[in-house]
Amino acid sequence: MNTKTDQSTRVPVVDPEGKPLMPTTPARARKWILKGRAVPKRNKLGVFYVQLTVKPSGYNTQPIVAGVDRGKCFTGIAFQTKLVTIALFHACLPGFYKSKNLGKKNETLDRQSVTGKMAKRSELRRTRRGQRIVCKKPFKLRNHREKRFSNRRRKKLPPSVLSNRQMELRILNEMALILPISEIRDEACGGDTKKNGKGISPVTVGQEWFRAEVSKIAPVVEMDSWDTGKYRDRLGLIKDRNNKSRQTPETHANDAIALAASYFIQYKPFHTANTHGHEWVGNCIVTSAPFIVLTRPKLFRRKIYQENYSKGGVLKRQGGTTTPFGFRSGDYVEATFKGDKVRGWIGGFTNTGKTKNVSIYDHNWSRVGQFNPKNVRLLQRSSRLCITR
Repeated sequence: MNTKTDQSTRVPVVDPEGKPLMPTTPARARKWILKGRAVPKRNKLGVFYVQLTVKPSGYNTQPIVAGVDRGKCFTGIAFQTKLVTIALFHACLPGFYKSKNLGKKNETLDRQSVTGKMAKRSELRRTRRGQRIVCKKPFKLRNHREKRFSNRRRKKLPPSVLSNRQMELRILNEMALILPISEIRDEACGGDTKKNGKGISPVTVGQEWFRAEVSKIAPVVEMDSWDTGKYRDRLGLIKDRNNKSRQTPETHANDAIALAASYFIQYKPFHTANTHGHEWVGNCIVTSAPFIVLTRPKLFRRKIYQENYSKGGVLKRQGGTTTPFGFRSGDYVEATFKGDKVRGWIGGFTNTGKTKNVSIYDHNWSRVGQFNPKNVRLLQRSSRLCITR
């Protein structure tokens, strides 16, 4: 029976030149570090790995399969071998953030999502262009701006879908630097039908773009979404169908494990002299593994000023990533307040004659508080990702 066990996870290993090797156990990695044979490191996704300082004993590897369970707003990615689960990811996709009025009649897209930003940009552009046209003059004398470039480039991938696929691609690219990935199993989004053919949805087009890019890492195998539940039940994994926004392995990561494990177990037909049917062939062990939640900082591009006037008829500055205190928006910092330490990401600042502080946010981009820059210490420069385990 393929169920979860208490076996420890594995630590990725790279050789002195950075070539990924087969992962090792945490105990062996600790011995290497103590003896000076390896140095500890973390990649941009927060995954711990070791780099050898001596020549490895061999370069033989076993199959390591990545499973991708794609959703509209969230994606689960898992890395699985025959005997152990290496890492799990829950990616909060930036294309379709929803407002707090989810499920109500006045539900709107969050302005900090890619879709919301594009809609707001178009709205402001129409307003600016309308202000430049004097309708009282004849049409030929009106101040019409000529096009600066051709916006009919037949680029079928919308920015929101592209940003979602790029986030998934970044996870696989970063993990491919420390793991010898042998195959990537991607669940079909279901956009193709026999009646309407292929390419009927932007999501389908984004899926094909994603597979073309990740095929540069390892061979890609399309998995039928109807088979995911079959493998998940065989492995004894739980599926949370009530709220897929929960940042737990039961929402998307377990499905990604099932997709990756389908490389090692199959449901095959059999025939004997007296009977026939189907049976499970192969074995795969699912173990506990680091569960990492990834989000993107909700930052606005630099604007000249806000759309609405503040008190006194002042148009305040809005957007941008720089601060006058040496920090940048998205930097991972540690703040000290009354003896307590708070960690988070820089998301804004206030710089007036009376007040000088920076705003720190958690990985869900909820503000933790405002702190004096003198009490804030930089831990890591912005990687355009908010990572928590």
